[in-house]
Amino acid sequence: MVAGHSLGEFSALVANGVLQFEDALRLVSQRAAAMQKACEMNPSTMAAVLGLGDDVVEQVCAQISEIVVAANYNCPGQLVISGSFKGVEEAGIKLKEAGAKRVLPLPVGGAFHSPLMEPAREELAVAIRNTVFRQPSCPVYQNVNALPATDTETIKANLIAQLTAPVRWTQTIEHMIGDGADTFIECGPGKVLQGLVKKLMQKSLLRRWNS
Repeated sequence: MVAGHSLGEFSALVANGVLQFEDALRLVSQRAAAMQKACEMNPSTMAAVLGLGDDVVEQVCAQISEIVVAANYNCPGQLVISGSFKGVEEAGIKLKEAGAKRVLPLPVGGAFHSPLMEPAREELAVAIRNTVFRQPSCPVYQNVNALPATDTETIKANLIAQLTAPVRWTQTIEHMIGDGADTFIECGPGKVLQGLVKKLMQKSLLRRWNS
């Protein structure tokens, strides 16, 4: 089984044979260009929220009149919000009042994985639909719903929806563990995902021990 965090989902689709390397590079380039346009149309940002439950963050975001949503469910106690500058600022104040340990502004160019990426989603959809997707060698657990997919049309639809939907990484790893994964190999220049997976595996082991 394979999975990728946000942009990494393209790498996962190369790894399981759905995309050829050259096609993935082209799509990643088109994705970046489309997202940059969306950022210029609607200046926006993101912030990491530490030390609060996902449900609390979701409830606070829902109370803000400006655009701000949960964007990256990274691991328990670490969730990234995304939206307009004012929306993220207002949410940050309320999240601290609700008990967040920290709300850290992120040095990003825009509100990724939020409704503000809709123009980019529409542009990328055309490119994805015009790209050949092959039958995978193993399931890919996709960001949009954290579930395994092997049908190429489903994979395409989920990859398109990913631009405006949250990255459900917590749920993805939990489902992979539930489906039998006990060893995770991170392919990339850093160890960020290893750290997140370690926390999620510890949580899973503790849940099994308590049950």
